[in-house]
Parts: sequence; structure tokens; C-alpha cells
Amino acid sequence: MHQSRFFHISPSGELARFTAIEEAPARTREGGFVWLDFSHPTREELLPLVDLFALHPLAVEDCLDEKQLPKMEDYPRNTFFVFNTFDFSHHTLSVHELDVVLGDRFLITVRANAADDQALLQDLPRILERNIENARQGPAFLLHVLLDQIVDRKFLAIEAVEEDLDSAEETILADLARFNPAELLHLRRDLLTLRKTLFHEREILVKICRKDCPFISDKAVYLYRDIYDHLTKSFELTESCRDIVTSLMEMYLSMLNNHMAKSANETNVTVKRLTFITTVFMPLTFLTGVLGMSEFSMIIGPENWKTGYPIFLAATAIVAVLNYYLLKWLDRPDSSRTGPQAP
Repeated sequence: MHQSRFFHISPSGELARFTAIEEAPARTREGGFVWLDFSHPTREELLPLVDLFALHPLAVEDCLDEKQLPKMEDYPRNTFFVFNTFDFSHHTLSVHELDVVLGDRFLITVRANAADDQALLQDLPRILERNIENARQGPAFLLHVLLDQIVDRKFLAIEAVEEDLDSAEETILADLARFNPAELLHLRRDLLTLRKTLFHEREILVKICRKDCPFISDKAVYLYRDIYDHLTKSFELTESCRDIVTSLMEMYLSMLNNHMAKSANETNVTVKRLTFITTVFMPLTFLTGVLGMSEFSMIIGPENWKTGYPIFLAATAIVAVLNYYLLKWLDRPDSSRTGPQAP
């Protein structure tokens, strides 16, 4: 079930919930600021914000579009942000959009994806209670608490990807036949998505730390620098994971080639043995074909078969032995290639 939540944070740090967004201007006149958290809103729910908080209609359109890249856009009375949240579970990366509007006396968050209801912001009021001393200083400080949770979840997602990479490496080394290379391709695609998101979010933090956002005070900028450091670390981890994917793919292909070469060598040895056996028996087949039972009897006479046939069999065996040693002699290593023999 999708449920939007509206809170008033007083100057003393009290967190009070109210039910209608029309109450927000009156709440801000009491002091403090308001946080409006929309979950899977419709256009009709967001349009009143244009008059209440001077939201630009383009910002409302971006909140309803779920395919936005992370960005920051300045408007006269507020700043619009787009961030992404990560969730890596069951070997699948899920990327959800979080839209944020920051003003002097308000913070608006819009979650267009229902999966976020059970993930990121559901426990944020409880987190605020633990960090109320920072959050009560203004919307920019509340946004810092929110971004801190988002960045922590990104790091957890990257760690989960690293665990899958470790598992893939163990599978390659333990049982090459059981490994599915499509898993590496899937991880590489997830890492590209992570890298693209982290790259744009890092650019947002660069602008904030450069004091390009008028609604984030100099005092709050120091907190955002810490988030920038965490994003940079996550970006570098993503780059390292991409290099690991490339190395694992090269290792898999190398081991697969070695396995195929080994199979080919075993096949060659088998064919060589069969060829050797065939070559040994080839003259015997010729003798038995030419000197068949009738022809040999005609040569030695039918009355001499008791003597002739044992002689014929002995001669066949001698020919086979001579042929065997002749082939072994022809197949010996060439001393000119192998070098001088040791004394």
C-alpha cells in the first residue's frame, strides 16, 4: 500500500506528523520546516505543490518520469535533485529513482517506485529521531541525513556485487564446466549501471561542495563533503570490480582453451595409438588376404597342412614383431633436435 507522509520539524527538534499538504504553509509559519514524503504519487497529488511551494512545472514532470539520470537543477525558489537508490538482492540489481526538492523551509521527496516503500525511507523518521540535533537545523541538514542513508545502501550493493565476483572466481577455479559465463556478463552490466549513476551523483556533490546550491549553507557544505568522499570511494570500488570482471573473463577463456587443448591432445594420443595398431596389422592383413586358406593349401599341398599352417602363423608373428620395432624405430626422437644425450 502506497502512503505519503508529511512531517513538521520544529526548531526544538520535535517531529510532528500532519495529514494534508495544505497545512504545510501554516506549519512553516510556526517555525522550523516541513518534510513532505510522497510515495508513488499521481499528477493530481503533486500539482498543488506548484502553488504552495513555487515548484516549477518541469520539476513536477520529472518527478513523474522514472527514467531520469541523477542531476541538479536550480530554480528561483528551490533546487531540484534526482538521486538513485540501489538494492542488490537475489543476484539482481534494482535501481530506483528518488526525486528531491529543497527550499528554505521545506524538503520534498518523491518515490515513484513502490519497492522503495519497504526499503530506504520507511525507517527514516526513526533515523531522524536519532539524528534530530542535526536534522532540526534545516532542510539541508535533513537532506544530508537522507543522502547518507542512500550512500550507505549503495556501498552495501557494491559489496554484494563483490561477493558474487568472489563466488564466480571460486566456481571457475573449482569446476570450470559448472560455471556460466552469462553471470559475468550480467554483473558487468550491473556495474556499468552503478558506474553511470555514481558518476552523475558525484558531479552533483561537486556542485554542492562548490556552493552552487543557494539553499545549502556553508555550515552544511562540510557534511556534504563527507558524502562526496563516500561516493568517490564507491565509484573507485565499481571501477575495481569492472577490472575484476575483465580479469575473470580472461581467466575463464584461458582455462577453457587449456581444457580444450588437453582434450585435443588426448584425442590425438588415442588416434595415434589406433593408427599404430592399424599399421602393425596392415601387412598381416595383406598376407592373410593373398595367402588365404585355399591358396596356401594349394602351395604346400593339402597333406602338409599340419606343418604349413604353424609355419605360416609363426611367420605372421615374426612379421608383426618386425613391423612393430620398425615403427618404433621410425618414431624415435631425432637426436639432432633433442640435442646431445647425457653420458
